[in-house]
Amino acid sequence: MKNDGSCGGSAIASWCEENRAISGIAWLFFDMLDRGMPRFSDDREAFEWISSEAASGDLDAKAILGLMHLKGIGAPRSDERALKLFRGAAERGHAPSQFALGLMYRSGRGVERSDSEALEWYEKAAIQGHAAAQYNIGAMSESGTAVPRSESEAVKWYRMAAENGYAVAQYNLGNMYCDGAGVQQSYSEAVKWYRKAAEQGIPEAQFNLATMYSDGAGVQQSDIEAVKWYRMAAEQGDAGAQSSLGYAYHSGRGVERSYDLAFEWFSRAAEQNDAYSQYCLGYMYAAGQGASRSESKAREWLEKAAAQGHADAARMLESLRPRGCAARRRRRS
Repeated sequence: MKNDGSCGGSAIASWCEENRAISGIAWLFFDMLDRGMPRFSDDREAFEWISSEAASGDLDAKAILGLMHLKGIGAPRSDERALKLFRGAAERGHAPSQFALGLMYRSGRGVERSDSEALEWYEKAAIQGHAAAQYNIGAMSESGTAVPRSESEAVKWYRMAAENGYAVAQYNLGNMYCDGAGVQQSYSEAVKWYRKAAEQGIPEAQFNLATMYSDGAGVQQSDIEAVKWYRMAAEQGDAGAQSSLGYAYHSGRGVERSYDLAFEWFSRAAEQNDAYSQYCLGYMYAAGQGASRSESKAREWLEKAAAQGHADAARMLESLRPRGCAARRRRRS
């Protein structure tokens, strides 16, 4: 019986549906559906059926049951019970459970916190091709957590995860290439990996890809492409992208100039405490662009930007003379 996308009415089904993009155990739930698991009407029914399968030795069921205990779905929440289930499956070579056990050690849930133990279980999962485990080892290598700090090791593990389609690893690998960290600098390689992550919806990657198009770094310069990717990130709530989209509308770069739309996007970013956008809102209120001229509102936003150390906002506060907005630069991870 193939999974038709209908998961049933239980909370565990809903959780797995919502988290299937980030949780390997969530995918196990759908694998079990494909193998004939019934669609449950409630959590207790789900818990009893999955418990029975786990008792019979099904490692996927053990992992899902561990998740249910961890989340308190269908049974009282118990980190200790979840840990026992994950460990039982992990010691039998079950990669998702090995990764989950690593997470338990990393966070100290149900066990004394230990980065070295977390790393050990991540490594067991990683050599089996578990992308999230590979990514976590890369992050630990980059930060020097439980291992000597090594950017080249970070690149190695990020690349493994990235080639397995792990979006955040693709984004981080793009940053490593862009900055020349642990690898020879290559803007074209950075663009390649940013694009892969951006196409999977990572807003930071969309922002960086947009800025590479804006700068013509590693790719043919295109304001139109830059606006396209800024918009994708902006619509996901990324303040830097909202601000950059505001600048595009204010300057008419890659899009028809519109002070109204510039004001709208600057406002969204400013509400997220983006200093540049707060400065630009102050400027637009002072100049009467996209909103009625208001010295009091101009001063309000300029003061917010200046309080964050924005030098142009501080200078403009002295006279409230519009000075224009400079383009913002690429985020550095």
